[in-house]
Amino acid sequence: MNQGNGLFTLFQRGDLARSLEHELTKITEAVAGWNEDALLSCPESDICEELEEKFLVEPLVLDRAGITACPVKEAFASISQFGDEMRIRRTVVSISVPFTGDRELFHLRPSSFTLNPPAATIDGNELKIEWMGPLDQDGQQIRLNLDRQLDEIQRWIDWGTAQVKAYNPSAKQKILNEVQARKIRLLANRSIQGALGFPMRERPDATTYNVPIKRKKIVPRRAAAPNKPFQPEPALAEAHYEAALEVLRNQRNALERAPGTSAKMGEEEIRNLLLIGLNSHFEGQAAGEVFNNTGKTDILIRVDDRHIFIGECKIWKGPKTISDTLDQLLGYLTWRDTKAALLLFIRSGAPGDVMPKAIAKFREHPNYKRDGQHSTEERHDFVFHANGDTSREIKIAFLPFHLPKDPHNC
Repeated sequence: MNQGNGLFTLFQRGDLARSLEHELTKITEAVAGWNEDALLSCPESDICEELEEKFLVEPLVLDRAGITACPVKEAFASISQFGDEMRIRRTVVSISVPFTGDRELFHLRPSSFTLNPPAATIDGNELKIEWMGPLDQDGQQIRLNLDRQLDEIQRWIDWGTAQVKAYNPSAKQKILNEVQARKIRLLANRSIQGALGFPMRERPDATTYNVPIKRKKIVPRRAAAPNKPFQPEPALAEAHYEAALEVLRNQRNALERAPGTSAKMGEEEIRNLLLIGLNSHFEGQAAGEVFNNTGKTDILIRVDDRHIFIGECKIWKGPKTISDTLDQLLGYLTWRDTKAALLLFIRSGAPGDVMPKAIAKFREHPNYKRDGQHSTEERHDFVFHANGDTSREIKIAFLPFHLPKDPHNC
């Protein structure tokens, strides 16, 4: 509703609860619209991230610290007095309030509301609020009036934010459920197709469809749909990967508790000690200096002729250590290797100084996609993409070892 002077009544064009419910129903349709081979080939997290950007709602936040005032103006207002229309001069004070979030929320009525909604003007990412009154009005009184208007708008925003915060987790979970359910259905259909024994007719758009992935993180290029139908690949056991990392973590703790012993050991001796622990757990399937693809890696574990763990051991010699090791590690990985680890031996300097620099280099690498599940002082996980293939994800665990050469500096 127009309030005059460019002001509009806020939160009145539609119902927020109904709008959010409608968005939930559109998720199923959005997932069903994805190209089949793209859905099966692209990382599940990328697909969910793209859909979350579309369906999750960013709550409104007013930046009251960033408020600026417009020049004070004079205007004429019409009033009725004893049946006569009169025009009197008034003072007009306007302020601009920056905000972040989905501006559409300013038009949707929350479930909690009053019968006297606030009014303002939406201009880009700013909310303009106005006071009009007598020419001789005290400045402090004007400020109090503007603050009351802001407080009322904030009250309506808070009501809507509560609904948005309840909606977003539901939408996120529904996206994941719909993507996973459709993948299961598609894989089942592919199994039926294989059992029929007939050659399948290729879709006319199979080589031209581009996956609509928008990256939040900077990557060399957008993911694209494969040029041939999806073929399932062997899955690497998450349990084996986590078991190997747990063995290394326990050995790391033992070495750090014996600084007098670890201080005398070189990189190769430490690596060999780690291999002994891994072999005791994996029955001799861990090996050092084993050739794999384009180079040789420090630690490699095979299970049933499958690489389940690739690890690189490096001594910290500055941030370039991380960049060079990541390039080396990614060069080793074959199409079946999707899990790896970088073991960093900190032999000089404080871990509190080294770790932020190391983690920053992980995130600066061109193959970096996002942080992984674990983020502690003992372990940081990262998700990278394979060289030349942004749709193939590689999980890299970063394990720091504090093994100073001088045990007195522990």
